[in-house]
Amino acid sequence: MAATTGSRAKGKKRKKRSPRRAGASRWTQRTQRGLRVLQVPALAKLPWLVHGFSTRGGGVSKLDGKRVLNLGFTEWDARENVKENRRRLQAAVGAQDFKLVSLLQFHSDAILHFEAAPTEPSRGDAAVTKKAGLLLAVQTADCVPILLVDPKNRAVAAVHAGWRGTLARIVEKAIGRMQMQFGSQAGDLLAAIGPAIGGCCYEVGTEVAAAFSAQFANAAEFFDELRTGDEPNPLQWMNMMPPGHQPPPKKVLLDLRKANRSQLEAAGVPAANISVSDLCTGCGRALLFSYRKEGAKSGRMMAVVGIRAQKKKAAGR
Repeated sequence: MAATTGSRAKGKKRKKRSPRRAGASRWTQRTQRGLRVLQVPALAKLPWLVHGFSTRGGGVSKLDGKRVLNLGFTEWDARENVKENRRRLQAAVGAQDFKLVSLLQFHSDAILHFEAAPTEPSRGDAAVTKKAGLLLAVQTADCVPILLVDPKNRAVAAVHAGWRGTLARIVEKAIGRMQMQFGSQAGDLLAAIGPAIGGCCYEVGTEVAAAFSAQFANAAEFFDELRTGDEPNPLQWMNMMPPGHQPPPKKVLLDLRKANRSQLEAAGVPAANISVSDLCTGCGRALLFSYRKEGAKSGRMMAVVGIRAQKKKAAGR
């Protein structure tokens, strides 16, 4: 499949993408005991809502000689450290008394509806609820964390979107699940796309570009240069290699945040209701974890969202 969009004239230098994107000014930072949580003012002003995106510092886990806030049960860290880190995150966002609902993520489009905290972690990559006292969480270390909030119906969702989940339209399906369960309307939703690996750093194979091109009419907008690997090489004769021994096609850069924002807008979420962090996990390892850059020794961050219980009014005398 030849790409007709995103190609550049021969010899023209590719303009390097900036890892930072517009919109950072709309995000704020909350600090407690050295732990920094990123928040969106549009969500923070809702008195019944708690939310936040964790960062690297402020925990009890030790990585490369430094204390970090690892929130995932990785092989290199002790479970007690992770549990304490999770308690610290809950305290930082004001959700000490909430039940943390984390998922066994597997890069799927599985979306779970919770009316109570599960006794064991459930397999899925997104969760929805309108039950107060539950703190929905997704873990990331490059993939895209997305929080959805319905201010009218007081319902929330947390979504984990890697390239497979994005390709499967998990955030669109999460909106559909909220519509089905709670009567949510896409036009009323607020969305926050948290720190993730940016289009400046996220290299993928041309087979991924081909898969996106088959699914999305505007796929070229998500890549630095849309190449599917099927394009003819007019200079192939110059490498003097026999047929079947050609070098593999070049990799391309994928902007997952842009792809998920596009899905939110396609689903009907107003552009003005979508807040996107400009922080790239690949570029910002002093603040964030990146599995792509650090490998198995990387920690995990969390994006969390929950609903406060309504205070009971005192009975009249």
